[in-house]
Amino acid sequence: MPHPFLENTFHVLWSTLKPEAVEADITKALSRAERALNKVINQDRGHLTFERVMLGYEEALRDLNESWGLVTHLDSVCNSAELRDAHNKMLPKVSAFFAKIPLNEHLWDLVLTYSKTEEARALTGVRRRCMDESLAYFRQHGAELPAEKKKRLEEIEAELSQATQKYSENVLDSTNAWELVLDSTDRLKGLPVSAIDAARADAEAKGLSTPEAPKYRFTLKAPSLIPLMEHAVDDALRQEVWEGNITVGRGGNYDNTELVWTILRLRHEKAQLLGKPNFADYILERRMAKSGATAMNFTEEIHRKVKSAFDREIIALQEYCADQKQDSLRLLEPWEIAYWSEKRRHEAYDFDQEELRPYFQVNGVLSGMFRIAERLFDIRIIEREAVFYGGDTGPSSTQPNESGPVEVWHPEVKFYEVRTEGGIHIGSFYADWHPRDSKRSGAWMNYLKGGWPSVGERDRRPHLGLICGNMTPPVGDKPALLTHDEVCTVFHEFGHLLHQLLGNVEIPSMNGVNVAWDFVELPSQLLENFCWARESLDFFAKHYETGEPIPDKLFNKMIAARNYMSAVGTMRQLGFGKLDLDLHMSDPAVVDVDLDTLARRLIADYLFPTKTEAPTMARRFGHLFSSPVGYAASYYSYKWAEVLDADAFTRFQDEGVLNPTVGRALRDCILSKGNSEDPAKLFRDFMGRDPDPNALLARAGLA
Repeated sequence: MPHPFLENTFHVLWSTLKPEAVEADITKALSRAERALNKVINQDRGHLTFERVMLGYEEALRDLNESWGLVTHLDSVCNSAELRDAHNKMLPKVSAFFAKIPLNEHLWDLVLTYSKTEEARALTGVRRRCMDESLAYFRQHGAELPAEKKKRLEEIEAELSQATQKYSENVLDSTNAWELVLDSTDRLKGLPVSAIDAARADAEAKGLSTPEAPKYRFTLKAPSLIPLMEHAVDDALRQEVWEGNITVGRGGNYDNTELVWTILRLRHEKAQLLGKPNFADYILERRMAKSGATAMNFTEEIHRKVKSAFDREIIALQEYCADQKQDSLRLLEPWEIAYWSEKRRHEAYDFDQEELRPYFQVNGVLSGMFRIAERLFDIRIIEREAVFYGGDTGPSSTQPNESGPVEVWHPEVKFYEVRTEGGIHIGSFYADWHPRDSKRSGAWMNYLKGGWPSVGERDRRPHLGLICGNMTPPVGDKPALLTHDEVCTVFHEFGHLLHQLLGNVEIPSMNGVNVAWDFVELPSQLLENFCWARESLDFFAKHYETGEPIPDKLFNKMIAARNYMSAVGTMRQLGFGKLDLDLHMSDPAVVDVDLDTLARRLIADYLFPTKTEAPTMARRFGHLFSSPVGYAASYYSYKWAEVLDADAFTRFQDEGVLNPTVGRALRDCILSKGNSEDPAKLFRDFMGRDPDPNALLARAGLA
């Protein structure tokens, strides 16, 4: 019988990946992995080598990782009741299998025995680092625990997988459960035409209206939500949408409150089982920060430096609102902040972000971004013809280096190849940019197949990655026109993707984005800088009708307004990071207040004060609670890596924003290196020194 999720083809046969195949295929993948792992464990201990032990262990798990990766990816982009049921049926079994690996005493004995051999002691370079990292990984994940604690750890991992999956489903379902349909444009004064057109098109697509009798549908997805909150003059309308947004993960059938506590309790118990006082100290042990205290000190130090500017910005916005409404100074409502902030920005800088939208046609942005990457990193990015097969059609997909269309999972998905100047195929990727009800929110990068370079008798294996977002979709005959924030997000995720596709490390687990979590955001955030520099903007910011670049006057206004309310933006991110750290540095069993009260108490000094108190973000904070680990105790890493990226980009500013020599140095020193060396050394290799801690605040105008 065919097993589509186990097909060993480079290009994925998406139309064959049916929910009904998940159970049989993943069951078979689990069985294969167990047999392969046992073969590695039972090898002759007198002839242990790096290839047979370390690479053999990784290879034993590759098929399972890749087949299960297809299931979880489809759950993110093509969610359905049938797929959800199939995924959730196998999730506990897959989670249990992976939880048992570091707890397998025979496998641990094999790795430990090999580490003491003469060959292992003589290892250097990436192989030495792989050996050291593997020993640390096994110990961190319980290899040296007694049997009864290992059993409980396995149970915790299974419970965490199920709880975090349910949390994620609740966020998706509650987001999709809310909509606002208006019969006319009477309440839409102030909204950009693009937002009104999108709402009308959405209503028609849902069968709620006709061209002759239009209606306007708004949802909680970012391209619909953000323009309304920033521009709608109707205060009651913004309040209604804000009240809808706070239902995500909160109340009714999709309430995540108890799941948050369950996940926190399980993580705390896990940390203590493994000899750490809390989950933050446990998870950060092998990251750049090393401990929760270090991450917290980092967060609080930036807080101290921006607090006075934060307070000034709040008062300035309150005063502006009072003047505009000829009212007394007061606390703003949460649904007023974005509106009055955007209105004040427009007045202060004569700048409306909507003015930029015509210059950011999505295909033009992507084409220009690819050309920048080609120039800087000595690569070529080639779009392949993509084809979507709906229904029951089961075609054959082309293989690498062959002509013909490549199958994708949705009609909007694009497919690209990445090659060296010499034509060597180093990777490919899918791109899926616009929102759907079946697709989770946010933007992300991932990979389906990890690659490696040619080493000895082993041929090169290309990477296969993906990049997804929920950007403004096209409306009617008008192409998708992005906001500048969305453009920055596209560049951000592309930075992650390049980190993977340019990875050139021989050991898969040490390649690409498999780096310390507080270093992984450096390439992504570094690429965002190219959305602000004139030289790089001119590569992709072209008016969709005239082809003209952004006029100097508009560009100058955009740059002048860049750091508008930057302290408020910085404090918002710091608040998320502090909440994350506080929740994961405490014992949830001794907390005696409800979730909202606790969250407000923990980050009171980081919050924009409002008349109506908003419920905590924790119920819809997918970064923290949608997977067993994810960004848990690590949200600070965005700011941590922002210090690195702000400093690293100064080299481009000094030597040329599109200087191929600097780009090649970034590729050689960081993007290609994965986790082959300590991240602090990789940064020094690129910059020639340690990072400047003031670089971030200087860029934000807060130094």
